[in-house]
Amino acid sequence: MRLQKLILCPRVLLFVSLLASPFMRVEAQTANIPARITQALDEKSLVVLKGNVHPLARLEFDHGPVAGAQPLNRMLLLLQRSSDQELALRQLLDDQQSKSSPNYHAWLTPDQFGKQFGPADADIQAITQWLTSQGFAGINVGLGRQVIEFSGTAGQVRNAFRVEIHRFVVNNEEHMANATDPQIPAALSPVVAGVVSLHNFPRKSHAKVLGQFRHSLGKTGLEPLFTFPNPRNGNNFYGLGPGDFATIYNSKPLIASGNNGAGQTIAIVGETNINVQDVQQFRTMFGLSANFDATNVVLNGEDPGITSIGEEGEADLDVEWSGAAAPGATVKFVVSASTPASAGIDLSALYIVEHNLAGVMSESYGDCENDLGSAGNAFYNSLWEQAAAQGITVILSSGDGGSAGCDDFNAPQPATHGLAVSGLASTPFNVSVGGTDFDQVNNWVAYWNPTNDPTGTSAKSYIPEIPWSENCAQIGLTGCGASACSRPCAARLTFFPRRASWRASETSSHLSALILTLYSSVTNHSGRAQRACRTTTIGISQISPCLQARGLMGPDTFIARVTTPFRERRLVI
Repeated sequence: MRLQKLILCPRVLLFVSLLASPFMRVEAQTANIPARITQALDEKSLVVLKGNVHPLARLEFDHGPVAGAQPLNRMLLLLQRSSDQELALRQLLDDQQSKSSPNYHAWLTPDQFGKQFGPADADIQAITQWLTSQGFAGINVGLGRQVIEFSGTAGQVRNAFRVEIHRFVVNNEEHMANATDPQIPAALSPVVAGVVSLHNFPRKSHAKVLGQFRHSLGKTGLEPLFTFPNPRNGNNFYGLGPGDFATIYNSKPLIASGNNGAGQTIAIVGETNINVQDVQQFRTMFGLSANFDATNVVLNGEDPGITSIGEEGEADLDVEWSGAAAPGATVKFVVSASTPASAGIDLSALYIVEHNLAGVMSESYGDCENDLGSAGNAFYNSLWEQAAAQGITVILSSGDGGSAGCDDFNAPQPATHGLAVSGLASTPFNVSVGGTDFDQVNNWVAYWNPTNDPTGTSAKSYIPEIPWSENCAQIGLTGCGASACSRPCAARLTFFPRRASWRASETSSHLSALILTLYSSVTNHSGRAQRACRTTTIGISQISPCLQARGLMGPDTFIARVTTPFRERRLVI
C-alpha cells in the first residue's frame, strides 16, 4: 500500500489469514500510446548507461576478456515508462487502495498493465528489430511490456553494447562481468532503461545454518530437536514449530474457523531446486495436510538442480513455513537457473509477476543497491510496481546487514561501505521484512512448557518482543532494557522475519515470526521520517526436515517505505 497521507497509528499486530475476495479486474483502456523512439537509429550516436558496473569488477580481480563465443543467455533489457504513464500508474495505485474509488481493488492483468503502461507498439518493434539486427535470439517481450528477454554471446554483447565481458576472480571464485558501462544508440534511450545484469556475481541468500535434527537408529524419518540444551551455558533452546507460531500469535482460532489460506496461492522465488520429500516430511511431521508435490515446483526453463546446501535450505524454509502458517494455501515454488548474465531469482520473480501466479510472493535474497547498479535497482522498482497494480503483495527479506547492507555482516570488522540497504527490498512497492527478539531471558518457564504436545507445540502464549539486535536481549540476565541497545529500542517500524529461528548465544535464544509490529514512527535510509499504519504478513518459522535447520535473523533497522496491495485480512489486536 502506498501511503499518500502519513498517519500516526497505534501499535498493532497483523496476521494474514490469506482469505481474499476474488480478483477484481478492469478492462484495459484503449489507449493511444505515442511512440517515443522518433529518430532513426545511428550506431555512431550512442549514450552510456551509467552506473552498471559491479563494484567487484575491478582491475585487481581482472583476468581478461572471455571468449567471444561465450553464451550469455536470458539477458533482460529493461524498458521505462513515460513520465505521463508513471503519473497515471501512481494515481491508479492510489485508487486501488481507496474504497471511494471505482478502481478499488480493481487489479490489472499483466496484459492490461502492458497495454496501459508499456511502450507503444512501434517502440517495441524498433527495439526488437535492433536486437535481431545485432544477432540476438530468443527475443521475448513480456505481457507487461516492461522487460525484453534475449540471448546471445559475449561477442554479440560487445558489438551491440560496446562493452567487454571479462573474467574476475574474487576470493578464489571466478565470475564474469562487464568491465565498463554498456552503451546503446541514443535513439533508443527514451524507452530503454538498461540491461538488468551482464554479470554473474550472485545475489545473497539470507539463510544461516543454526540448529540440528536427530535421527534415531531403528526409526524412520527425522526428529527435530524442538527443545534441546545450549552447550555453552546449560540453558535450553526452544525451537519454534507451527503450533508454537499459532499459539504465540493467536492464529489458532482463525485456522480452526476455516481461515487457513484455502483458495489462495503463495509464490516463492527460487534459483535452486529442492527435494520435494523434505517438504512432504515436514508437513507430515507436524500434522499438516498433504498438499505439496512435484507439481507445486514450477520450472521456468532449464532445471538448475540443487545448487548448494545453503540455497536449498533457504528454499525449504520458504516453502515449508509459508504453508505452515497458512496450511490451506497452495504454495508454488518457481525455479529459474542462473546464467552468466542473469540471476535465477530475477527470472523467477519476473515469471511470477508476468504470469500473475499468486496473490502473495516471497523472496529471501538481497543485494545492496550499489551492487545492483542503476538498471538492477530500476528493474526491481518497476517489477514490484507492476506487481502492486496486479494485486500481488511482494515480501522481501531485509537481511541482517541493517543500514550496512553493502558490508559483509558475517565478518567481525566494522562496516566500511557506508549507509546502504538491499535494493530488492527498498522500493515503495514491497514489504521489507526484518526481525524481532523474544524478551524471554531467564523467564523461560513463563512462556514454554518443558515438553511438547502431540503436535510438537510447547509455547504457552504470546512472548513480548523487542527489535532484533545482537546487542539487546542476550547481553544480560534481565533481558533488554532501554540502555542495552546501541540505538533506541522503540519508535521504529519493526517487521518480524519471515521465518522464526533459534541461534546459539551466551544467555538466550532468539525466536521470531512474520507478524508486523507498527510503532509510531520510523526513519528510512534516505533520512525521511515516515509513519505507517497498514502492512501484511505471512507467518514463516524455522523447522526443516533437512539434516540441518536453517533460519534467518533480521535487523532492527530497514526500509519502511511501503506501497503494496492488500486483500481482505483479519486483524488481531
